Amino acid sequence: MNTHPYLRGYMAGIVVPTLVLLLVMSTYFVLRFVMQVPVPIERAIVFPMAAVPNLWGLWNMLYVRTRKGRHLPIGLHGALLVLVLAPIAYLVTSSLHFLSAAGGGITYFGTIQVDYLSLAIGACVVMVIYYLVWKYFVNFFNEVLGVA
Repeated sequence: MNTHPYLRGYMAGIVVPTLVLLLVMSTYFVLRFVMQVPVPIERAIVFPMAAVPNLWGLWNMLYVRTRKGRHLPIGLHGALLVLVLAPIAYLVTSSLHFLSAAGGGITYFGTIQVDYLSLAIGACVVMVIYYLVWKYFVNFFNEVLGVA
């Protein structure tokens, strides 16, 4: 019997970002349409909703595949996903003119400026968060689905 470990790995990988996006979108809808707070993020949320869960699933499939050979701890493997997502997000947002890079930092939507030092610190914080989420949550779902 074929147990489809890559399909189960993909499914285990998409659980966490899908739940987080569900929470984010629910909060957004309440703020925007119930409380009438002007939060115009419709254009900026399309990339995370479409790409991030799929990339998490594919990244987990890669983990399932590579754990038989060279074994990276799942937390470190998940933290490395930031190094894949960040350039893709930069390319998409800069090509849609949501983001522009300048000498002192980057500018979102022409109004929010972030210097490069804050951006580097933020990237480190995000990598730590990804490490912990992958180590505890994605690993848990991998174990539940029998691909750990």
